[in-house]
Amino acid sequence: MGVEEQYHLLMECVTDFAIFLLDPQGRIAGWNAGAERIFGYSEREILGEPFGRVFTPEDVEMGQHESELATALLTGRADDERWHLRKDGARFWATGVLTALRDPAGELRGYAKVTRDATARKRAEDKLREADRRKDEHLAMLAHELRNPLAAISNAVHLAKHSGSEDDVAWCLDTVKRQVRHLARITDDLLDVSRAMRGVITLRRESVDLASILHRAAEAARPQLSRRKHRLALELSPEAMRLDGDPFRLKQVFLNLLDNAARFTPDGGGVRVVARQLGAEIEVDVIDSGIGIREVMLPRVFDLFEQDDRSLDRSEGGLGIGLTLACTVVELHGGRVTAASGGPDRGSTFTVRLPAKTGPLTEASPPPASRPEDKATRGRILVVEDNVALAQGLARLLEHAGYEVHVAHDGPSGLETARRCRPHVALLDIGLPGMDGYELARRLAGEDGLGQVRLVAVTGYGAESDRARSLEAGFSHHLVKPVEMDELLGLLRREQVARDAGPGDSRLCLSR
Repeated sequence: MGVEEQYHLLMECVTDFAIFLLDPQGRIAGWNAGAERIFGYSEREILGEPFGRVFTPEDVEMGQHESELATALLTGRADDERWHLRKDGARFWATGVLTALRDPAGELRGYAKVTRDATARKRAEDKLREADRRKDEHLAMLAHELRNPLAAISNAVHLAKHSGSEDDVAWCLDTVKRQVRHLARITDDLLDVSRAMRGVITLRRESVDLASILHRAAEAARPQLSRRKHRLALELSPEAMRLDGDPFRLKQVFLNLLDNAARFTPDGGGVRVVARQLGAEIEVDVIDSGIGIREVMLPRVFDLFEQDDRSLDRSEGGLGIGLTLACTVVELHGGRVTAASGGPDRGSTFTVRLPAKTGPLTEASPPPASRPEDKATRGRILVVEDNVALAQGLARLLEHAGYEVHVAHDGPSGLETARRCRPHVALLDIGLPGMDGYELARRLAGEDGLGQVRLVAVTGYGAESDRARSLEAGFSHHLVKPVEMDELLGLLRREQVARDAGPGDSRLCLSR
């Protein structure tokens, strides 16, 4: 087989690459099957056309095709990576090499161009760059959102230390409490969105009336609404709106929607919650008179970390994850969430649709009746926590509430302290040095005289798998830091009531 035959075979058989020839004037003189596949032109259509035919109009205007020919003529070759144009007008990203062809005497005979479609690689690289850019942006947002409450706490502590005014101290305490709750919610939302992305959010379904959930969400949102002087109106159907759902997660949905409404509604604005049953569905509208949503943002409003406002002042704050969580939880319930707005400064409406249910509601067990009691009878508590400041603070709070408290800072000393003080309740961190909280719980359960100690995990680990592991290790409750003292004291009172009632398994469901 001669050289010319080998050349023609190569031109015809190679389809992954576009290979074409140019004459010395830059007109297309040869065109292989790969070029036809990639550019869309048949050889008959393209032969004789100028080299610029396959370049984008803006590159032709800038003379990029002529520049490439000049470089190849001067140096022997020109490498390029740019957008090219198909016959149908579509653009594709390509890498290529243009080589000058000369005869043995050095006379220019033309050019050979080899091009490969690299659009998929280009889009993947662009996607990675965009993801990296958004990651940096979101980390900066997170740092901003964390520094604000930390700064408020720092200022409150400083004021409480140096002011002798009871009003100032009361204000400081209220500020610290609100900012700690805010930090806890940021942490919970970040963990929840991670679980949502991995598809591991678990629902604890029961039959509930949605009206009670909406009232609880409104109550939780009321402090923020009140601070901005927002008018909140609940317009709920008088009929029971029953559904099969997780009351905690559903409250989270509507609290996030109310939080979003409060965040983007100017002071003195209004927020309405309208709920009704329409056939087989329950529909809830959260309507605000706020800044509205631009039309271009509506399709992306539920995307993770997506926010319309990217200005440096970030007066409304937020991480852009609340709406994503709300959408995910509603979809897990078999429902859907939509957003609508008339545009900037015309408010917005978020509509949640959930499948309704017929049948009786699950009646919640009433809490145990409280009764006056002597502080001396409240019981002994063991706190095992390696963070010394946290352990000491918790001990002081519990002692102030009337409990006898013993503290240890690692697993082995926690076991020794339990043997010595015989606690009624043990509050155990999980990530302890020397012996983790799970192992300490198992050791306590196996000790003579300590088998009846009620074990409460107080930990920063709050995933469903962590709760399941706590139950398996013998814990009665699983509390996630930072723990609300009212919640902890209520739990301890219920444990005391169960203890006073006599022997038996009074283990409760793992707390949220």
